[in-house]
Amino acid sequence: MMESHARFVSLLPASLFLLLLARGAEPLGLHRPPTSSLAAADRYLTRDARWMNQRLDHFSPTDRRRFKLRYYEFLDYHRAPGGPVFLRICGEYDCDGIPNDYLAVLAKKFGAAVVSPEHRYYGKSSPFERLTTENLRFLSSKQALFDLAVFRQYYQESLNARYNRSGFDNPWFVFGVSYPGALSAWFRLKFPHLTCGSLASSGVVLAVYNYTDFDKQVGESAGPECKAALQETTKLVEEQLRFNSHSVKALFGAQTLKNDDFLYFLADAAAEGFQYGHPDAVCSPLINARKNGKNLVETFAQYVKDFYIEKMETTVSSYDQEYLKKTTPDDSSSRLWWFQVCSEVAYFQVAPKTDSVRSARINTRYHLDLCRNVFGEGVYPDVFMTNLYYGGTRIAGSKIVFTNGSQDPWRHASKQKSSKDMPSYLIKCRNCGHGTDLRGCPQSPFRTEGDSSNCSSPEAVNKVREQIAKHIDLWLSQCQEAAMSGAW
Repeated sequence: MMESHARFVSLLPASLFLLLLARGAEPLGLHRPPTSSLAAADRYLTRDARWMNQRLDHFSPTDRRRFKLRYYEFLDYHRAPGGPVFLRICGEYDCDGIPNDYLAVLAKKFGAAVVSPEHRYYGKSSPFERLTTENLRFLSSKQALFDLAVFRQYYQESLNARYNRSGFDNPWFVFGVSYPGALSAWFRLKFPHLTCGSLASSGVVLAVYNYTDFDKQVGESAGPECKAALQETTKLVEEQLRFNSHSVKALFGAQTLKNDDFLYFLADAAAEGFQYGHPDAVCSPLINARKNGKNLVETFAQYVKDFYIEKMETTVSSYDQEYLKKTTPDDSSSRLWWFQVCSEVAYFQVAPKTDSVRSARINTRYHLDLCRNVFGEGVYPDVFMTNLYYGGTRIAGSKIVFTNGSQDPWRHASKQKSSKDMPSYLIKCRNCGHGTDLRGCPQSPFRTEGDSSNCSSPEAVNKVREQIAKHIDLWLSQCQEAAMSGAW
């Protein structure tokens, strides 16, 4: 934590720091996917944390402060010493291990080591004890990319030290889902010499100010009957909020939320059912209730409490702006991600002008007011500059695979058209959502090794996985050929 100067190395000489990296630093002491109660031995390849010292500000020539960054390594499948290293990027959540999803299958196939560093500020890798707006100024995708580059070099040196060699470079390949999917693509864009290629699973590379396509996709994924039921439910809730707001919010177990935050919470509850491959959990009860003249609001409240809060382990407080303002919250992920939203990528999930599923009160003004209320004046997402820096969907990279699920509301912020050396695949099935290629479907409970058997079309998932493996195989081979010829 940066505020205790005893906890970081503030003025390490560069030569000493590199020596410590080579020896290993342990002695020096982007919303989360659904979780489940699956035994840790099945859910994770490893949960044994390691630590390295990471630079706080990669862009300052004078700021030498460092903080401890957590990471994980899994070597059971590694064809040592020259086998590939798969770098799995953790994102906007507490990174508590390496998941045993489809990446494990790929690692076994290619004889790869798997390493996974935690994103700065999240989980146990926070530079500061208090997450004030001032202290959050080092939280950005740009800083995170340099963290990955430094980690990659650090870990390569640690492998070389382990095998008593120097100057050797294993072939690396980078993976990420969602915001980490974007980081994966951006890492290959900005550091092409450090990875043979990247998988950007549901990679949201396009920063969007007013992201109306999110709500439109929710409506499309729901289908006509369910969409109509959701729209009617939204109108009924809005009406009840005008007359007895406490009563209707209490029905959902969310009486602490202010009205607009409550409406955002309900919109997310519906959207994430489709995002994570659970359309029936959302739609079946509502369609049946509407057909049988039952209370739609009560029916939706039951889904929210039983599924969204209990099964998907969503905390109501993460939608409470008063909670988001806390600089030492029990769960910091929501405040941290909102800062990235408010300062860099936006993705404001506003209601379309017509035919929206979510309340029209969830508009641009709602998001801007939230940013100002939680972080103060002057915090504003410069989407133009973000897309100028990375290229958006016109990213000028190479050897990047983009994948998306057909029902995922986030896919419209990803690259959905193939271009030279950047294939893009859309996995089409009625419960194919966010990160389906690695996670399988549905995503709660956790699918060991990304099991695709419960996807409505396992063939669609497996076909894309075959293509991913072919690209990895080709690009790793090209890396190795280049290294042997001295061109890499």
